[in-house]
Amino acid sequence: MPNSTALDKALDTWLSSCTRQGKISRNTVAVGIVILDHLRERCPLERDQILSAGGEITGSRASLPRILSKYEIPEKYLKEVTTRQAHQDGQRLLEALAYGESLATFSAKDREQAILAAIHRLRQIAFEWLGRQHLRVACDRQNSPSAWVDSILEEARNRSGGKVEQHLVGAKLEQRHPELEIANFPGHASDAVTGRAGDFSVGNTCYHVTATPSRAVIKKAASNLTGGLFPVLLVPRDQVDKARHLAEDQGIIARITIIAIEEFIAQNIIEMSGGQQDQFTATLKVIIEKYNRRLEEAETDMSLKIELQ
Repeated sequence: MPNSTALDKALDTWLSSCTRQGKISRNTVAVGIVILDHLRERCPLERDQILSAGGEITGSRASLPRILSKYEIPEKYLKEVTTRQAHQDGQRLLEALAYGESLATFSAKDREQAILAAIHRLRQIAFEWLGRQHLRVACDRQNSPSAWVDSILEEARNRSGGKVEQHLVGAKLEQRHPELEIANFPGHASDAVTGRAGDFSVGNTCYHVTATPSRAVIKKAASNLTGGLFPVLLVPRDQVDKARHLAEDQGIIARITIIAIEEFIAQNIIEMSGGQQDQFTATLKVIIEKYNRRLEEAETDMSLKIELQ
């Protein structure tokens, strides 16, 4: 298949261009598989057969689980493509392949084999991601609960995208308020789409959880104040000062509570343990069990499960 070299080179160049901070996004890998699957069915493609009016790759949302299953990639890899960047990456792959025109000189058999080989390469990347280890965190009994949570967030750094922080807080609230139903949304679900005031609500208190505070989340907190809600912003300890500065700029610093996630969860561990130090680790384990269950219910990235050691 001499022509397959051209497809290999185009895929190499595309993968290199899509690698950011040493990683390629699941969303981008999925888009690549969707495009190649389309080309198996029809080659070349017309633009309106593969791109929506808004520039999204056709088949990358509701049809994604079905397409991935054709190549034995489990649904937990990704339920739908959610990032604009991935759709832009997909458009560049289509352009690199001239919407399939570059494959037009292949015989039908050679084209099928070349496309399947390209899909297999992306499938390997998907399974490398699926095979990632869980977050493994040492739980030294001599350390404080705050230090334990700090270790978890440090282990999750550059992998979490805010999901670990959100689901830890959700697990803490569920443990603290067993009589209430604590919402459990995917980390990428926006407040506008879900119609919620923030990540969690208890009474008229609205919790906003973020790994990287921004003006957007502060403005959301400000809008909740006008709606009669009391906003609590939860951020990693090293982001507290930034969050306070943003709240000062917005003029709501005196009306919002900003707490480090480490302290928020540590306080719960101490309180729920009845102040008995020998019960701290048992309480942490219960919270982590709830965290792992909530992660399974809402997310596809099971490598973010936590194993205490």
